[in-house]
Amino acid sequence: MLFGALTLLAASVAVATPPALLKLPDFDALAAKATESVNISLDPALLGLAASFLDSSDPEDAAAKELIGGLKGIYVRSYTFAADFAYPAAQVELVRKQLSGQGWQRLVEVHKTKERTAVDIYVCVDRGVANGLAIIASEPREFTIVNIVGSIDLAKLHRLEGKFGIPKLDVPDGKEGKPESR
Repeated sequence: MLFGALTLLAASVAVATPPALLKLPDFDALAAKATESVNISLDPALLGLAASFLDSSDPEDAAAKELIGGLKGIYVRSYTFAADFAYPAAQVELVRKQLSGQGWQRLVEVHKTKERTAVDIYVCVDRGVANGLAIIASEPREFTIVNIVGSIDLAKLHRLEGKFGIPKLDVPDGKEGKPESR
């Protein structure tokens, strides 16, 4: 009976874990090598605390506050280096492989061979609702991984750019020509 109860408990914990939460490698050793590093992990409690610092009288902050109300987490890892490709590309690729799993769909892919840059944006969809977002951006001397978990209004998501460590992305809108592919 105890075994049955433990099995049920383990199953309920597995179901409660959001599929949009990525398993990020331990990049702690990179901070010593990096000229700049950002490591942000905001769970629901910390998101609520961070939202309390937003000014509700400012329309942009009020919109961001509304948007983060449905979020369960924001996780950002960003590193800049003095030399090209000083970061573990294989570990970044392990994160990319998670995005080929169930529910994940690619929204944007911008790869420029000449500049050796790549930006990939994925959304995790469950029963027609976006419940996660992942951004992986890499350049020769920098890489950034952003994972947003929770109910996401994609039309309003741009309001979080520049807040909570989420970078501002200059993603082309397709009007200026197609980006190069790898």
